[in-house]
Amino acid sequence: MCTRKDSMPPIAPITGAAVSHEDIVLEAADGNRFAGFVALPDQAAVAAVVILPDVRGLCTFYEEFALRFAERGYAALALDYFGRTAGVGKRDDEFPAMEHVAQTTPEGIQADIAAAVAYLRGPGGRGSVASVFTAGCCFGGSNSWLAAASGHGIAGAIGYHGGVGERNGRPGPTQRAAEMTAPILALQGGADPHITAEDNAAFDAALSAAGVPHEIILEPGAPHSYFDRLQEEFAEQSEDAWQRTLAFIEQYSSIPA
Repeated sequence: MCTRKDSMPPIAPITGAAVSHEDIVLEAADGNRFAGFVALPDQAAVAAVVILPDVRGLCTFYEEFALRFAERGYAALALDYFGRTAGVGKRDDEFPAMEHVAQTTPEGIQADIAAAVAYLRGPGGRGSVASVFTAGCCFGGSNSWLAAASGHGIAGAIGYHGGVGERNGRPGPTQRAAEMTAPILALQGGADPHITAEDNAAFDAALSAAGVPHEIILEPGAPHSYFDRLQEEFAEQSEDAWQRTLAFIEQYSSIPA
């Protein structure tokens, strides 16, 4: 499990920021109904972010992450992976998430991302969103980068300590780099024993060969889950990752004429 049950995003709330939020249920093209949490700034948002959780699915950490984006003027929607196997209801801390992770498929996750992107581009995002990004931690980081290879027309894909190689025999971000049509930001742990410097170098090389604009940042001394579980110990690296996230979104956001 990537994130402690009591962990919170390593981003200070903006006191008094004008935002709204609600729980929603979306439907993917294959008929799957899944839970989401949407947070919107009161003003029109030019850009939006689909937030992809770690292996626990939608939980408080990712709801708060969505709020941090909304406080900074971006529409945000955190989705849940487990609609197909666990329904759309709220879950307690005893929920056996890994049993449901094992039943997810890359195709199902990308179908749900497509529905979330469509929601933010439509009335759900108040009709003002010109650019949609994806962002996720660990399992969500991998799925975020794979979204860039899945035909959603996103403006960029952000991941924090995400796996870059194959998973359960299925091609990962490195193997699918040539299919990616959006810029990539990878904010990896420089001391991550699970996702090594060699793994990240292979991803970097594959993106370069494919001509995909990208940045792969190895946060110095940071282990796996530095951003979502060990943020107090690695506050400097977490703050750097957050500032790079905001700069990436600003760089690749389209401003309507």
